[in-house]
Amino acid sequence: MRRRKISGRMSKKLVGLFLAVILALVGLAVRITYINATEGEQYSRIVLSQAQQQYESRTIAFKRGDIVDRNGTVLATSERVYNLILDCLVVNDVTQDAEGNDVQKYVEPTVKALVEVLGMDEEDIRSRLESDETKNSQYQVLATNLSIEEKTKFEEYLDVESEENEDLTEDEILERQNVKGVWFEEDYQRVYPLNSLACDLIGFTYSDNEADWGIEGYYSSVLNGTDGRQFGYLNSDADVEQTIIPAQDGNNVVSTIDVNIQQIIRDALETFEAEMAGGPNGDQAAKNVGVVVMDPNSGEILGMDSSGWYDLNNPRDLSSFYTQEEIDAMDNEATVEALNAIWRNFCISDAYEPGSTVKPMTVAAALETASISTSDNFYCDGYQMVANQRIRCSVYPDSHGDQTLEETLAHSCNDAMMQIGADMGADTFLRYQDLFNFGSKTGIDLPGENTGILHTTDSMGEAELATSSFGQGFTCTMVQEAAAFCSVINGGYYYKPHVVSSITDSSGAVVETIDSVVERQVISSSVSDTVREYLGSVLESGGTGTAAKVEGYSMGGKTGTAQKIPRDAGTYLVSYIGFAPLDDPQVVVYVVVDEANSDNQSNSAYAQSIAKNIFTELLPYMNIFPDEGTASGTDTVGEPEQGIEDTSVPEPPASTQDETVESGGNDMLSDGITNSEQEITSG
Repeated sequence: MRRRKISGRMSKKLVGLFLAVILALVGLAVRITYINATEGEQYSRIVLSQAQQQYESRTIAFKRGDIVDRNGTVLATSERVYNLILDCLVVNDVTQDAEGNDVQKYVEPTVKALVEVLGMDEEDIRSRLESDETKNSQYQVLATNLSIEEKTKFEEYLDVESEENEDLTEDEILERQNVKGVWFEEDYQRVYPLNSLACDLIGFTYSDNEADWGIEGYYSSVLNGTDGRQFGYLNSDADVEQTIIPAQDGNNVVSTIDVNIQQIIRDALETFEAEMAGGPNGDQAAKNVGVVVMDPNSGEILGMDSSGWYDLNNPRDLSSFYTQEEIDAMDNEATVEALNAIWRNFCISDAYEPGSTVKPMTVAAALETASISTSDNFYCDGYQMVANQRIRCSVYPDSHGDQTLEETLAHSCNDAMMQIGADMGADTFLRYQDLFNFGSKTGIDLPGENTGILHTTDSMGEAELATSSFGQGFTCTMVQEAAAFCSVINGGYYYKPHVVSSITDSSGAVVETIDSVVERQVISSSVSDTVREYLGSVLESGGTGTAAKVEGYSMGGKTGTAQKIPRDAGTYLVSYIGFAPLDDPQVVVYVVVDEANSDNQSNSAYAQSIAKNIFTELLPYMNIFPDEGTASGTDTVGEPEQGIEDTSVPEPPASTQDETVESGGNDMLSDGITNSEQEITSG
């Protein structure tokens, strides 16, 4: 094969091209040498400063774990955001122009970019660059919680080679290239996708991932992780070597609550608010309204809510509760008090006299100790004379007459309960109050739980025993009452209430399972079966709970009406606690209405109507099917609870009342209370 010869002309072209490349490289080397000689120190200082910012001084924030409901719906999460950091030392760097004059060529381009692209305050930026205290600072936080979109927008502004910036002039390109000393620090912002839904249960975080309220507060250390660190050092060759300790993200918390059940509760409360608007107290449905939905066979809280909702994403906003004039008039102490009032969880933090919803516990304790039997009858003549005091039944001056034990619960007869209490005696009654966990914290995994106040063996006389038997003279919380009631209907087992079922790591693997805890068996299964059957009669014709009955379902429950202290003020707390199905309870709903917006606050139908609305939606959602024919009953709000006409209980006189403690608007009676020498009634 013949070789192709290169002509002399082509050889000259190749030599010329080679020389041109050599000359270009020589010229580049000369330029680099010149820049290094004249401005090398300045560029080295900038590069080293930025390297130290990113490596030596950078904290890598951890991601706080998520809170999810039992079905995986996110209740609280942390979204990545950015803090905008200004390195004043770099921006203020002094160079020399062609004439040898000192100039700060980075200041104006940097200020312009921050103002025009991110909307930063120009006066604030210049004050930081010029102040003697900050002009040499390498870490000035200009803004926090910037979104990824804002960060990207700024980065695109500086990318002079992008298609969006292809029409820039040479001066504009140079200007953007002179934007220095600005960087973004990664961080996280807590976000609550459902806003105010389940706000009392979830709680919220302050700055720095601290929390005091709800699940956020109780499990804060579980949800928090550990910050990482990215830092570096200069080796002997002046190269930056970096070391990275990665952040350890927090664990996730899987709660027992169901967002759909929570929404059912909210809808029922909003309906009640709409019905009660325009009453004597304006549009507020009641002073407080609380709801607890609980699994009686595990202690799991399926839902919990109370009136006065606030936005978890803006928990300090008082505008929904006060006028702007009222807010402006508040000092710091008043503001903190107002915020604490809306943040506290009424269902666990407020104690009150429960009234007749404790009667099932009274009957169960008496049966368990054989103080009474199922064959006993009780005669109600409208009152009992106890320690020279006339303590009335709810129907006084009428009476219930002769009743079976079942009828005493169906009619909510105070007279019969006083007889049962006397049959038990103070020691036995107090022992079972303790077994039902009244007077002690339940241990629910939420902060701020109250204990309530009970009589002691020293303070409980005949009158105190009589009133305590039907739920007045001592205080409890909603979660205490709900847990105790569950033990009466589930076979006698007291479960510790809880709102979290498991802990998972950032990858979703289960770290810890929080099992249901049976703390004790309070009563036998046979007594539980008997009382549960009796509670079914409360919702039948002639019972006090017919307004809570849902057609087609077998149900049981108990109403309650308690007159608040001071007794002559005419203020009442009414309640209803119910369950379904009757023979195999799967869910308990407890509703408390504190001082309903009505001239007739003693009507427990207010609480029954809320409970019925909840049960109507809840039972089908939980796949609990109708198990009986057409049920009788009414859901009319405003008609009096059967057997509740006069429930006044006079306040004990100051001479015999040792102490009154105010909690959340409800007066709590201290140990040592005795009743006055006068007529007493309660429902």
